[in-house]
Amino acid sequence: MRLVFAGTPAPAVPSLERLAAGPHEIVGVVTRPDALLGRKRVLTPSPVAAAAERLGLPVVKAARLDDAATAGIEALRPDLGVIVAYGGLVREPLLSLPRHGWINLHFSALPAWRGAAPVQHSIIAGDAELAASVFQLVPELDAGDVFAVHRRPAADGLTAGGALELLADEGAEVLAAVVDGIAGGTAVAVPQAGEPSFAPKLTIDDGRLDWTGDARAVLARYRGVTPEPGAWTTIGGERLKVLEARPVEFGQAGEQGVLAPGELRPERRRVLVGTATEPVELVRVQPAGKGAMAGADWARGLAPETRTLE
Repeated sequence: MRLVFAGTPAPAVPSLERLAAGPHEIVGVVTRPDALLGRKRVLTPSPVAAAAERLGLPVVKAARLDDAATAGIEALRPDLGVIVAYGGLVREPLLSLPRHGWINLHFSALPAWRGAAPVQHSIIAGDAELAASVFQLVPELDAGDVFAVHRRPAADGLTAGGALELLADEGAEVLAAVVDGIAGGTAVAVPQAGEPSFAPKLTIDDGRLDWTGDARAVLARYRGVTPEPGAWTTIGGERLKVLEARPVEFGQAGEQGVLAPGELRPERRRVLVGTATEPVELVRVQPAGKGAMAGADWARGLAPETRTLE
């Protein structure tokens, strides 16, 4: 088949690479325009654009799939559209333009976590497993019939960034198999079953850690918002980024027992912070206006009266 691929961030790259290595022809790659990145605001192509250039594939850069983008894609005469985290909606008439329509690789077991941040919300919610689904794109958000679902256990300590890397690689294989099945006429999609849940894009406010919750909820939120939009708290009215945190067992918390929520306990080689249950260790932090550092090093410089996180 003739494929057009739409994607933008790094988790879409394994799917593009896997399809490029297969028997089908990728006639065009649609991605978001170059963006200003880093402290020096350097104009940088998306990870998908960079991968497409490396693979020698033609690229269409479009901020949204409007009439101009639709005309460009129509000229490519695709049999199937494949989308992985493009960052924009596919509407009619583009939705029906390819002979087989569009399929989407989505990082949840649909209908769970429809939306822009499925892995992040799944981890925050404490789900026991992560998943990737390949489904037929329809006008309603992430509501089309499902061709295949891949599931994996949600490993302890895995951040959203790490989970996305795993699912991107594993999901690419599932996606390629579905594309082959569509080409061969053997692919079967079934309607989604059950009540949907939703996963809107996270904001910086979603990264704030609530120390009055139990340790499991605090760590689940930290993992779910890492690396983006990032976990944070405040101390003395200033923001403190939490770059790495991990659990502490009751038996490892020291002779003084459980700390009050938000209370810091600097020790020789670590710093603990209290929650509603067992403490959490702050492994790496970044104070406002400073670079990243070990949590223990940061805590040693605190005055005794400012040893409470808010």
